[in-house]
Amino acid sequence: MSPTRIAILGDIHGNVAALDAALMAIEAEKPDRLMVTGDLLMNGPAPEAVVARIAALERAGALVIAGNTDIAVADADYAAAFPWLDEVSAAQQAMAEWARDRLSDSELDFVRRLPAERRMWVGETLILLCHASPGSQTAGLPADLDPSTTVERVTRTDARVIACGHTHLAEVRELGRRLIVNPGSCGYAFDGDPAAAWAMLTIGDGDEPSATLHRTAYDAQKVADEVSARGLPGDAYRAATIRTGRFVR
Repeated sequence: MSPTRIAILGDIHGNVAALDAALMAIEAEKPDRLMVTGDLLMNGPAPEAVVARIAALERAGALVIAGNTDIAVADADYAAAFPWLDEVSAAQQAMAEWARDRLSDSELDFVRRLPAERRMWVGETLILLCHASPGSQTAGLPADLDPSTTVERVTRTDARVIACGHTHLAEVRELGRRLIVNPGSCGYAFDGDPAAAWAMLTIGDGDEPSATLHRTAYDAQKVADEVSARGLPGDAYRAATIRTGRFVR
């Protein structure tokens, strides 16, 4: 039996240019499946184009889930989307409202029906697709998280592989019997590299799962210019984040 190869991407944040670049690179690799870790819409200039791409991918068999910012865009439930904030800023609300206004009713329905988690078996290997961590769209698994908290979060599932996002920092990490695969952000990176991030998970017959991280260049400056020209509160910071690959606020 040949190995099963699963491409993973997420945290697209309305950046269709980055998504298209990543998908072109992924297509060249001919994976068996595709997983999308959520946070599809908010911040970038083209949420409607991203929804169209993602909906087509789901129809073709991709596993797709919603992230926390998708809740903000689709349903304006800001406390649920950003529970760590005492108050969600007017700039964030304006960004979510702008993205919501760009979507049709059917596109909003698509986002609203996306689950928080998906699971897939490959042979004897269970893969959990989640946004932040098992059972949560908002409590992530950053590398510098307190070890006891990390263990508590990853042991909420029996899955051998946890495919997640949310931190915008690419990482492949073994933790006990669990492999954590975070592809990083496809359209809104925080690690200093603005290129579109994605990962490839490989599960062989009887072999331990493994994953590799990938980056695909695209014209981040052009996307940043589009965001700057939009003129919403906070767009100067969003544009700088897209252009530099570092979180600017």
